[in-house]
Amino acid sequence: MGFYMKPREAVVPFGNIAQLLKSMSKSGFQGRKLGESVEIWSQMIRDPDCTIFLGLSGAMIPAGMQQCLIELVRRHYVDAVVSTGANVFHDICEHMGVRHYLGYHHVDDHKLFEEGIDRIYDVFAYEEEFRDVDRFIARFAEGIAPFRGSSRCFVEKLGRMLRVERPGSTSFTSAAAEEGIPIFVPALCDSSIGIGLVIARRRGIEVEVDQIADTDEITAMVEEAKKTGVVYIGGGVPKNFIQQTQIIASIHEKHPGGHAYAIQYTTDAPHWGGLSGCTFEEAISWGKEAPDCSRVQCFCDATIALPLVTAALIERGEERRREEFS
Repeated sequence: MGFYMKPREAVVPFGNIAQLLKSMSKSGFQGRKLGESVEIWSQMIRDPDCTIFLGLSGAMIPAGMQQCLIELVRRHYVDAVVSTGANVFHDICEHMGVRHYLGYHHVDDHKLFEEGIDRIYDVFAYEEEFRDVDRFIARFAEGIAPFRGSSRCFVEKLGRMLRVERPGSTSFTSAAAEEGIPIFVPALCDSSIGIGLVIARRRGIEVEVDQIADTDEITAMVEEAKKTGVVYIGGGVPKNFIQQTQIIASIHEKHPGGHAYAIQYTTDAPHWGGLSGCTFEEAISWGKEAPDCSRVQCFCDATIALPLVTAALIERGEERRREEFS
């Protein structure tokens, strides 16, 4: 059997970012994958039947990705987000005026501890300022108590309150609440938000985040969608939480057929057997991705990929309808 051989093109290092990544999509290696990811994300945005889920892991907010995420939700390039609690917590910090600082990865960490400075690779922050935000979350919990509901409901209330508390500031969390885009945090307690809620609980404040409700709510979104697309920043819990919706839906005889589009930016390799490096081809065996889905995995640091891809989508003039999740 013969192969259709199309000549590889050279990357043209001119023009805007959108043009650069389009050129890269016809090159090779991970540069090609990065360019291809823009094309597939554009297809999702243009498909009126597609509901787009973003899985967000890693320390993206401390690394400076906040404005990229704000643009993604404001422009409705995603319809729902599943995040680690840490990203939401650090986002709240920025909204409240608590900053992350340029630091160094070659440093005496014992000395940092003595100075009350936390290190996230080459980013610094003050521990006491984080604890102030922990206490702020405890006060917020007291204000909505008694509460029992999904993390999606909890984070939405928090996002709306942030706009009231500091109207001159903005954040990924508050922008998502304003745009009606749900943020699910299925491992909420594995973060400083969980620390704040423990403070509240020990004061006798009744707040129960129902994580089973999270699973049911996000699966209902998948069941109701005509098509679904996924974009994973890293992997971890957010990736699996979105992936498993296809299995849950099929158990309940909804049979959505797997995600129709799939993108992942990761630095994890598949041969270690972990989900963060798991290929979409393997996911087809589980029914998580459709066999014929448009898919690409780019093995690249997300702090490189996300700004470039977000800028390219904006420069291409991609536009999306606005639908509020209820």
